[in-house]
Amino acid sequence: MIIGDIILDEYIWGDVNRISPEAPVPVFDMTAEAHGCGGAANVAQNVAKLGGKAELVGVIGKDREGEKLVQMLTAMNIGDAGICTDVQRPTSTKTRLLANTAATNTAAVGTGSAGNLSLQQGHYLLRIDREFKEQISIGLREHLLGVVVSRLAESDAIIFSDYDKGVVSAALINAVVAHAQPYGVPIIVDPKRTNFWQYKGVTALTPNLMEAGAAVDEKITDAVHLVAVGEKILDRLSLKALLITREAEGMSLFQRNPDGTLQVNHLPPQSSTVTDVTGAGDTVVAVFTLALAANVDIHSAAQLSSLAGGIVVGKMGCATVTPAELLHAIETLTCIPVDTKL
Repeated sequence: MIIGDIILDEYIWGDVNRISPEAPVPVFDMTAEAHGCGGAANVAQNVAKLGGKAELVGVIGKDREGEKLVQMLTAMNIGDAGICTDVQRPTSTKTRLLANTAATNTAAVGTGSAGNLSLQQGHYLLRIDREFKEQISIGLREHLLGVVVSRLAESDAIIFSDYDKGVVSAALINAVVAHAQPYGVPIIVDPKRTNFWQYKGVTALTPNLMEAGAAVDEKITDAVHLVAVGEKILDRLSLKALLITREAEGMSLFQRNPDGTLQVNHLPPQSSTVTDVTGAGDTVVAVFTLALAANVDIHSAAQLSSLAGGIVVGKMGCATVTPAELLHAIETLTCIPVDTKL
């Protein structure tokens, strides 16, 4: 189950060749557009792309953006029974305007049958956010909790995809953790600052470097400082694991050894080319959790998520990784044949 903020990603390409006579701003002549899944929906499509059964729990608005998202989720066989419609709020939408480049301004753009974007590159000009970030109503929160509780017996793992758009709250977190504990279901969290310290009792967190530093009101300046911050978060939330993503520097995995000593593994970056980091954190938490759901050990799960993150940052937009791509990355890393039937 993926619980969190469902977002529609919209991409609009255009030519910018002149300045407006009305004001000293560029004129954007739209040439193409595409839509994709963002936020918790992107986590769900990453799980589905790798063969997992994803059930999405969240809120959309009663609008065309929400309808578009449901259509894409249906095409990918992602469960949407846990998605509620709130007529009082719009579907969270991020619209990105990109100026065409000479090499790509005639490239095909669109949403494929599986909901995956085929995106041309371009120069980012502007992002427009349409959203309502107030907390959802108590009634909606209780409905979402009811959906989660009804699916716990058949769930192998839970992901909180918290984008701070109003779906995830302390009350929902505490209730989900309490109900999930008897089932032994691992709960993995991609957090934002608002609820960061509410996740006590979950299995693991996957914040990025900035989010980890902000949580303790510090700017992480070096490796020694990183370890100190990581240990503080690991212990304060009583986590089994903390995986801090560090963009071009790779990832750092924090755990406690059986004797109580701190174990830190710094995983090197897995990509030499970074095209777009949008949604990379979604891929990391999806692959990490899917691996744990398949009874992979935490360190190996972190390695797999690192490889997957390295793949998607080489793609435009909220991209996904395929089994073939991940297998190839494993073979390249280990130089050992991989049983493709696994």
